[in-house]
Amino acid sequence: MKESLILALFSVLVLSLQAQESNSAYRVLQLPTSAHALAVGGENITMNDDDPALVQHNPALLTNVTPNRLGLSFMSLGELGTWSGAQYVRAFGDRHTAAAFAQYRGYGEMTARDEQGTEMGTFSAKDIIAGIGYGYVLSDNWAGGANLKVVHESLGEFSAAALAVDVGLNYYNENEGLSLSMVLRNAGAQFKSFNGRNEFVRHNLQLGVSKELLHVPLRFHATLTDLTRWSKSDYIQADEKPLSTARLLTNHLVLGVDWMPSDLITLSAGYNFRRAYELSTLGGAHGAGFSLGAGLTFSRVKIDLAWSKQHVAASSIMGTLSFAL
Repeated sequence: MKESLILALFSVLVLSLQAQESNSAYRVLQLPTSAHALAVGGENITMNDDDPALVQHNPALLTNVTPNRLGLSFMSLGELGTWSGAQYVRAFGDRHTAAAFAQYRGYGEMTARDEQGTEMGTFSAKDIIAGIGYGYVLSDNWAGGANLKVVHESLGEFSAAALAVDVGLNYYNENEGLSLSMVLRNAGAQFKSFNGRNEFVRHNLQLGVSKELLHVPLRFHATLTDLTRWSKSDYIQADEKPLSTARLLTNHLVLGVDWMPSDLITLSAGYNFRRAYELSTLGGAHGAGFSLGAGLTFSRVKIDLAWSKQHVAASSIMGTLSFAL
């Protein structure tokens, strides 16, 4: 019954957001927050890890995180600046889990110029996200969750802000090594604009599955993203080669795999079809779409590192550290 109510809520939210197909701002909300998630393609919503950073990928996964656990994340975006984040998870009873999180992205110093190109000094740009999350154990295999977050963007003396929510549902059968999830991420609206122009927060409806083989140390991941966007105009495409129907379909797919040679070590790889196509179209074909990572899991500490090409101008290196307090 509880699972049916959450699915009904998903339907209402998605229908209310379908009219918001416009140029969207607040791109910082689309960045991965977990190095392990980045390593398997950047969009994973089904990893039942002891990782607080997964709260913004799927708040239902909070119920798998050790209580009183702190997570720290950092990502270098090369010339595009840096990103950092922190998360704290605490349990309340057997079924309730809560989290608080914050993120900061700095773009560095930029040169201000007038209409004639004359330098007028420098300014900085940055994004800040702060939010809370909640996860609830619905039954032995089902969990649900939600996040509420505020994002603030500043560009010199100008600023903008928006409010967004995530709603997630996860089915996890540990004996079968099977995890299934549905998530609606970044459903929200702007409440303060740079120049009076209304910008939309880009929501993302996702479905995902992870399957660990029972007798081989491999776990496979598949995630479907942007399931409310099926128009070719929603995606970057080359002028000389319009987006094909097959390419439109694969743009929604992200694949990943984990190899776990021991309980201590995890080696990961992923492929994001949309990122590969769009970066190749923009001239950044080398390594586009691929991601790699490695993780170490100890009794109280978890460390993950990942590499991915997130932008045509630079690759991304991300690290996540979490530990029990």
